Amino acid sequence: MKKTICTIIYVVLAALLLCCCAKKEEIVIDQSGPEPESETRTIVIENVPEPETEPETVETDEREEHDGMIQSYLTGEMVPVEIGNRRPVAVMMSNDKEAAPQYGINRAGVVYEAPVEGTMNRYMSVIEDYDDLERIGSVRSCRTYYTYFALEWDAVYAHYGQSTFALPYLDNLDNINGIMGSGSATFYRSRDKKAPHNAYTSGEMLREAIEKLGYQDEYSTEYSEHNGHFRFARGDDEIVFDKALSLEAVRIVPGYPYNEPWFDYDEEDGLYHRYQYGKEHKGDEGPITVKNVVFQYYPSGYYATTQYLNINVHDDSYGYVFTNGRCMPFTSKKDGEFGVTRYYDTEGNEIRFNKGKTWICIIKSSKFEDTEIYGADGSRTN
Repeated sequence: MKKTICTIIYVVLAALLLCCCAKKEEIVIDQSGPEPESETRTIVIENVPEPETEPETVETDEREEHDGMIQSYLTGEMVPVEIGNRRPVAVMMSNDKEAAPQYGINRAGVVYEAPVEGTMNRYMSVIEDYDDLERIGSVRSCRTYYTYFALEWDAVYAHYGQSTFALPYLDNLDNINGIMGSGSATFYRSRDKKAPHNAYTSGEMLREAIEKLGYQDEYSTEYSEHNGHFRFARGDDEIVFDKALSLEAVRIVPGYPYNEPWFDYDEEDGLYHRYQYGKEHKGDEGPITVKNVVFQYYPSGYYATTQYLNINVHDDSYGYVFTNGRCMPFTSKKDGEFGVTRYYDTEGNEIRFNKGKTWICIIKSSKFEDTEIYGADGSRTN
C-alpha cells in the first residue's frame, strides 16, 4: 500500500515537473539597478502546468460570529471582533543569526519564508493581535514578491526600505516604510543589536502610523465578500488527508541552505515544531509551532545582470500542504494580479486548511529535489 501511495504522488509531481521543463519562455526585466556581484545570468521562467481537471467554483463559507468573537481570516480560529475585523500588519523580518530571536513572530497567524540574495531567507509575519507588542522585528527591507504576499491578506505592509526593483510595486498597497515618508517615525533602533539587525517597531507605533497615513482600518469590501484567503475546516471538523492520495509527513525539510530549517510533527499536540540552525526555532515568546505548513514552488530568475532574485508569483504553482502528519500535493491559481492564491488537490477541489497557524515556504522550482519528506519510520516518502 505504501509503495502504491508513493507511486501515485511521484507520478503526479513528476508529470508537473516534466510539463514545467517542456515549456520555457524568456522574459525581459528592468535592467537598471546596482552592478552585479556575480556573473550575468539568463532569466528563464518555467511555466507551471494547468491542473488535470478544472478547479471547482470557489466556495464562500459563512463567517462565524458570536458572543463578541469572530472567525479570523488568518487562522480560522475565533478572535475578538475588534481584532478579527481589522486588517492585519505584514512585517518583514530578518532571519540572520545576529537578529535572533524574531520579536512578534509567535503572534503571526501566517508566516511567509522566501529566499532573497545569495542563500539568505527572510520572513513576512502576518499579525492581527499585535497591540500589546512593544518590540516587533528586527524589521528588514522589501522585495518585489513580498508585496504580492501582503496583498493576499489585505494587510498593511511594514518594512525598512526596499530593493531598487521593489520600489514601484509599493504603490500597489498600503505600506509603512522605515526610510521614506512619515512612516520612518514608526521604527526605532535598539542598543542590544548591531545594524542592520536592530530596527524594530511596536504595536502602538504601527497603530499610530496606520491612522496618520490614513489607511483603511477594516478589511476591504471585496476581501470580505470573498471571505478572505484560505478555506478552513468547517465547525469542529479536523482535516485528515486521504491516505490513498497523500504522503506520511512527520519530518519535512524545505531545503533552504542558509538556515537549514525543518519541521517535526508532534502527534500529541497535532502541530509542526520548527527547527533551524541545528536547534529549536524560538521567537521572543517561545518555540515556534504551526498547524499547517505549505511548500510552494515557483519559477524564478534574476533581475538582468544583478544578484536580485525575482520570483514569478503570478505563474501557476504547485507543491504540498502539510497538516496532521500527512501532506497533499496541490496545484494553484492566483486570482488576478492582486488577488489570492487558491490551492487545489489532484481532483481539482480547493484544499481546506485546519484551523491554526500556517507557515508558507516559498521555494524555487529549480530546488524541488532539495526538499525532503519523511514518514514515522524515518524513511523518505517523496
